[in-house]
Amino acid sequence: MRYTEPKDRSAELLRVALGHMGRHEAAFNPTTFTLWYEYAAGINPPLQAAVDALLNSGAALGDDTVARLFQDHIAPPDAAAVQRIGVDLQRVMTGIVTSASQTGTRAGLFGAQLDGLSAALRANDVAALTPQVDQALEGTAQMKSSADALQQQVSASQSEIARLRTDLDRARGEALLDPLTGILNRKGFDEKMAALLAASPAEGQSHCLVMFDIDHFKKVNDAHGHVMGDRVIRGLGEILRVSLPDPGDAVAARYGGEEFAIVLPHSTLADATRLAEQVRERAKAMRIRNRSTQEVLFTVTISGGVAALQPGDDAQALIARADGALYQSKHGGRDRVSCG
Repeated sequence: MRYTEPKDRSAELLRVALGHMGRHEAAFNPTTFTLWYEYAAGINPPLQAAVDALLNSGAALGDDTVARLFQDHIAPPDAAAVQRIGVDLQRVMTGIVTSASQTGTRAGLFGAQLDGLSAALRANDVAALTPQVDQALEGTAQMKSSADALQQQVSASQSEIARLRTDLDRARGEALLDPLTGILNRKGFDEKMAALLAASPAEGQSHCLVMFDIDHFKKVNDAHGHVMGDRVIRGLGEILRVSLPDPGDAVAARYGGEEFAIVLPHSTLADATRLAEQVRERAKAMRIRNRSTQEVLFTVTISGGVAALQPGDDAQALIARADGALYQSKHGGRDRVSCG
């Protein structure tokens, strides 16, 4: 789900969004509200940067500008980018088919000219031979030109298709990322888990899952506001990202709200536990400061649960065991890692 803010936070964002809407020219509609809501929530960094640049220039946001910003930074890739890529790909393929058809037609005419030349040679018809040779030479030149054009079309199309493939991969990748942290979102996590279960672990190893939850996160929001809560979420996302083994296939994800996960293919329970402890210690060392005075406002701790894939497990079974271990840590006093 794109929006996970609780009721009190969303009510606060509603007031801020409406304030922005009242100061600009765009109509009061769901598109405009969504844009200002995401801007106020700070959950869409590219949108925030684009809007800030416009505001700093003194521009008033009208309907056209809002529609463009929404399309560029909010609309799902599969509704816009993928459609554009599909249209461009169809154009490329049509160009190849047209060039190939023209080359095929030219080849047929060239074949007929060669047949005429062959007949004149067999009949030893000198009078007919000269125009047939001229036609064959002309056909050779036209055939070469047509073949060269097809080769150029194919070469250009290969480059275009490679670019479209890159665009498609980028659009798909963006759809799998959490906008606040830049790590995988729940959909990306689910896809990674499916790929994990489809591959057998290396001999002597297993696939492991670590689940984390920020301790007393509601108290952070209540005491310091949701903006500070978002800073904690972003900070933990960065800790997870830099803690991943390098190189490796491990990935970090925001599972939902203040809950996070690390997926560790071809690992061991001991290695996964060591990594979980490293993340826990780094999170505990994080200091949330006042950006003006650099005063430390508060610190946070996290609890973790680790589980290894067992025979017969599906994704839900592995997640449930890691989640169960996480809640052992919660009930055991928090700020610790347990194995399930």
